Amino acid sequence: MSNKLQAMANETEILPRLAIVPVMAAALALLIVLSACASQYGFDRDELYFRMLPPAWGYLDQPPLVPALVRLVTHWVADEPWAVRIPAIIFTVSSVPVIALVAREVGGGRLAQGLAAWGFAFGSMTLSFGHVFLTASADLLVWPAISLFVIRAVRRNDDRWWIWTGIVVGLSSYNKLLVAFLLVSLASGLLITGPRRVLQSGGLWIGAALAMLIAAPNVLYQALHGWPQLEMGAALSAKNASSVRVMMWPMLLLMLGPLLVPIWVAGLIGLLKRPSWHNLRFLLIAFPVLLSLVWFSGGQFYYPYGLLAVIYSIGCVPTALFVARRKIWTRLAIAGVAINSLASAVISLPIIPSVALGATPIPAMNSLAGDQLGWPTYAREIDEVAATVPNRAETAILTSNYGEAGALAGFGQSGLPVFSGHNELYDFGPPPESVDRVVVVGGMLRRIVPFFGNCTVVARLENEIGVPNEEEGQPIAICQAPKAPWSSIWPALKHLD
Repeated sequence: MSNKLQAMANETEILPRLAIVPVMAAALALLIVLSACASQYGFDRDELYFRMLPPAWGYLDQPPLVPALVRLVTHWVADEPWAVRIPAIIFTVSSVPVIALVAREVGGGRLAQGLAAWGFAFGSMTLSFGHVFLTASADLLVWPAISLFVIRAVRRNDDRWWIWTGIVVGLSSYNKLLVAFLLVSLASGLLITGPRRVLQSGGLWIGAALAMLIAAPNVLYQALHGWPQLEMGAALSAKNASSVRVMMWPMLLLMLGPLLVPIWVAGLIGLLKRPSWHNLRFLLIAFPVLLSLVWFSGGQFYYPYGLLAVIYSIGCVPTALFVARRKIWTRLAIAGVAINSLASAVISLPIIPSVALGATPIPAMNSLAGDQLGWPTYAREIDEVAATVPNRAETAILTSNYGEAGALAGFGQSGLPVFSGHNELYDFGPPPESVDRVVVVGGMLRRIVPFFGNCTVVARLENEIGVPNEEEGQPIAICQAPKAPWSSIWPALKHLD
């Protein structure tokens, strides 16, 4: 056996055993909870949007993976919220053993792996992105998996893990190009703290080549269409940057849950002080680099969650060693994870009955809760206004966002064509030039008023259960007598957010 193979064998032998029972128990518990909650409330606004998108190699606001999976399950399983959420549940449950493997890789035994699995499984963002199918749902698995593979490549000096990293990175590009943030962060850490020998590894460059090869069709689509993801990122930054740059810092304390903050802080301290983790100190640089990228880009506050979960898992190792000194400390640690899990579940999952949700602070704490309610009611209210309009052949519905358009596509009964200038729906095109009357829904009204001779607000959206969300209280208006052709009006209605 060569020296390299012997070193790999020795490294593998000293790893603690995989704590199958507590880790798989956490994954199974998460599977049961997410499955039980999957049919509660209704479609999220993003899920309604994904249902509308036709097959394509890419879209203005995202790569093709999530809409393709939504089409797959709605066609072959059911066009219901619980079915649409099957891929989200699979991604999320699969991420639990990956997080536990991170703890094991850095020396964590049964208690550390159990704390990592249970704490992450029932963290606030894990439950939120596991319950509703968003592009962020896949990142729950992808980011920890990439981090685990890089850690293994560095710790074990095993080039095979660079190849697996490249494969996952390439596949991840079909979900989000945001994975580049993670790669830049990890590469910065390796360049600054080392071990720099890995940068000369043949496996790393083979992995990089594989990533580029797998991602090439997606990148080619972006290039041929004028890099729409960059345009989308700039639009998100313009809209969200000021709030994200403020909210990102307190949200670091809340994304996993406040009771778990000491554990991921212990992970950062351990990476700094533990001699046995000297070759993992690149993570100490990667984390603040990632935070800086998110801060400067102003995208979404939850972007660092995948790497934060990895830091948390690493922190479970010194935490487990500390609390194992006394049974009371172990019990307190387990109780802390349990309390954190319960609080996260109440905030992130549809546990509170929808009719009572509006009387709680949950919609203000978790916007996804409000975004799952009211869509059939909103569609009915728009239909009622549309039914009052004469000359229906010359009438269309114009919505402000893809949530409203998706609600009408899923629940509307008016038979009128629906248009929107929001994100990919803008590229579906404007109403025909023969349309001289539109039912306008939401904040788009202020944009369209200058282009019409007469606009009258005739109703307002109300979900009838008092849950605040983006739609609640928005106007439904009838606008008539356009002053310009639709080809001239349409560019003014485009918006990306």
